[in-house]
Amino acid sequence: MSKSQITGGRPLKLSVKEYMRGITGGLLFSFPLLFTMEVWWAGFSATPAQLLGLVLFTYLLLLGYNRYAGMRPGVSWRSIMIDSVEEMGIGLVLSFAVLLVLNRIELAGMALSEIIGKTVIEAMAVSIGVSIGTAQLGATNDAEQEEDEELEAEKEPGRFGMVVLAFCGAILIGGNVAPTEEVVMLAVEAMPVHILFMALTSVGLSVIVVYFSDFKGSSSSRNSDFYFWLTFDTCVSYLVALLASAVTLWFFGRFEGLNFWTGFSEVIVLGVLSSLGASAGRLLIK
Repeated sequence: MSKSQITGGRPLKLSVKEYMRGITGGLLFSFPLLFTMEVWWAGFSATPAQLLGLVLFTYLLLLGYNRYAGMRPGVSWRSIMIDSVEEMGIGLVLSFAVLLVLNRIELAGMALSEIIGKTVIEAMAVSIGVSIGTAQLGATNDAEQEEDEELEAEKEPGRFGMVVLAFCGAILIGGNVAPTEEVVMLAVEAMPVHILFMALTSVGLSVIVVYFSDFKGSSSSRNSDFYFWLTFDTCVSYLVALLASAVTLWFFGRFEGLNFWTGFSEVIVLGVLSSLGASAGRLLIK
């Protein structure tokens, strides 16, 4: 979907299809947030520094995703950066349009700061969906098959790349629930045994998805280091999920006024979803 692809000889028809896939992906993966009241309030109360930090954070996520999962053979970092900017631009337009249709933005009578806040916060999730939709939702034709074979060897993510993709997946899935009051309610009402079971469930889901689900990209071979890598990948994936959970909860102010145990419980509660996003996401959004 980059300008480099268009000027590099890609037919206009294919470029338009890529944009349409991006719009579809943006809406598909972000509609829950677009319909969430807590996110609207976050847009109302967010400071300019928080919005700027969110934009920079999302841009880094897009760079990581486009580098390890969405690029084409021979694409330079410059093209990846341009793609990421385009995806954020589409996210802003889509978010503004949807919020306008839902009457969450009023052009007359609403402060410009509130309009910008709501649009920017929603747009960051939409832009990640745009990136995934552009790269993953299209059918592969004969002309692209050979390119994909070349791509598989070129974009092999390695361990660091898998961490980046896991973080993207955790943010994408966990971020849809992090702003809601239900996370706080579950954390406050949960007993230590419930928190333990949630953590064990999260780890179990990660193992099943990555090693025993037979998803495309999952690990099925059992060499002499199988159990070492099973343990290592599971621990890393879960820690990434917890980090993503903590970041999203912190951004939406879910730690304010809470003691350590309640905040910790919130991270574990959200980690159930985020761990699924981290483990499945790094396979399914590749």
